[in-house]
Amino acid sequence: MTLAATAVIVLVALLHLYFLVLEMFFWDKPLGLRTFRLTRESAAISKTLAANQGLYNGFLAAGLAWGLYLGDAGRHIVLFFLGCVIVAGVFGALTVSRRILYVQALPAAIALTLVLLGRS
Repeated sequence: MTLAATAVIVLVALLHLYFLVLEMFFWDKPLGLRTFRLTRESAAISKTLAANQGLYNGFLAAGLAWGLYLGDAGRHIVLFFLGCVIVAGVFGALTVSRRILYVQALPAAIALTLVLLGRS
């Protein structure tokens, strides 16, 4: 993989680690309330679901890291997990907020494109 592809993949993985932290640990705290535009009441009701969602974001980050760790042998793993991120981002944009398309799906789509273009 090219340096540019690797850099964007790392960015996507770090974003998903950040989402994990936000959703698992800060959902009902001021940072989470501001980020997700929640009331204290709605955050309290949905806290367990958000933690579950955060855990899934951690799995996406772990899959990307695993693929990068394997180098060229992990290319298909990276492609799979980038595809998962894109699907999750599109679904989130359709069902929750259009912002998710730009924050989650777009960086993954750029990374996926760079990986595919870097194919020798």
